Amino acid sequence: MKWNKYFGPSTLIAAAFIGPGTVTVCTMAGAQMGYSLLWVLLFSVFAAIVLQEMSARIGVLTQKGLGHLLRDSKIKGAVIGWLMFHLMLFTILIGNAAYEAGNLGGAVLGANLFFESSTIWALFIGAISAFLLFTGKYKLIERFLISLVFMMSFAFLICCFVVKPDLSSILGGFIPRLNIVEDWFLVIALIGTTVVPYNIFLHSSTVFEKYKTIHSIKQMRIENIIAIFLGGMISMLIVIVAAQTTASSEDIRSAADLAISLEPAFGKWAKYTIAVGLIGAGISSAITAPLAAAYVAQESFNWPKDLKFWKFRLTWLAILGIGVVFSILGYNPIEVIKFAQVLNGILLPIVAIYLLYIVNKRSIMGIFTNNLWRNVAACGVILISLLISFRILNNVFNFI
Repeated sequence: MKWNKYFGPSTLIAAAFIGPGTVTVCTMAGAQMGYSLLWVLLFSVFAAIVLQEMSARIGVLTQKGLGHLLRDSKIKGAVIGWLMFHLMLFTILIGNAAYEAGNLGGAVLGANLFFESSTIWALFIGAISAFLLFTGKYKLIERFLISLVFMMSFAFLICCFVVKPDLSSILGGFIPRLNIVEDWFLVIALIGTTVVPYNIFLHSSTVFEKYKTIHSIKQMRIENIIAIFLGGMISMLIVIVAAQTTASSEDIRSAADLAISLEPAFGKWAKYTIAVGLIGAGISSAITAPLAAAYVAQESFNWPKDLKFWKFRLTWLAILGIGVVFSILGYNPIEVIKFAQVLNGILLPIVAIYLLYIVNKRSIMGIFTNNLWRNVAACGVILISLLISFRILNNVFNFI
């Protein structure tokens, strides 16, 4: 059996959302709330599967990305198209620059667990990312990221077995209990770290590298479920491991803190295993964030579909460079990561509504528009995301 047929563009999406942001937020969720927020991750995985499938289906059928469709709407003069075009372009380009600082900063935290603390790691990890992106070889980038996903899965799975969590307590964490949710910012951050708006654009832009015809949609859907479930499993493993720490939740602010807190009970190898996972998460996201920004710019400005085109390279280089500079200057990656995840969770409903609009346009999708159950599932995801976003904004601004 050719196992590689189950891994491709969707696995790249999993590599994108399993970054330092995921590791940090899941660590904080486990340390502060134990297993009680596992149900949020389960919802996030379901939401990601639903939304990424729609995005990928658009890419397969049109052989265009969402950025291209946004540009078409803008050209036709539709007000909503013009607004969405500029909003999404701003969000992806500026937001990904902020993301990149957190990505590189997270990878540096992992490297510092192995070696002496030094800003040189930001340059080294940035150089690795730049080299892969500069090759302009999509398949090479994809395979490298798939390898990182498996490396992260292995690292956190080992940690989970060693800490020997209670299975019945874990299962109880998948039962929604809204009355015990004390930190809604943490809830929306967990959703925002799994269902990432820029991934919706990235998926539609990369899926046709592998899937060329409508006959491949079934295989795309299988890959989508496997890859996102695998990414969600990594997130859940991190929460489970973090829930076992005996350190105070105030002392656990990142995966690096978690690694250090586990060392007395499980030895240095536990610290190094988590460090491997954190480095893998940092590098994977350090590659995908600039790549996603470049793809959106490519489609928005109608550049040639060539990863070696100089404007494409200049875009990802600018995003990567900003991340390296901010990391070297010593900006706190944890605060940047937390802000980016919450922002993602608030922006998610906007992107999801536009995605649902496109996937139901018969002039674009033909007979492959959403059926009833897919629309119900998508509307449910959007509704829940809107309610949680409103809860966050209400906490901040006291609307009611």
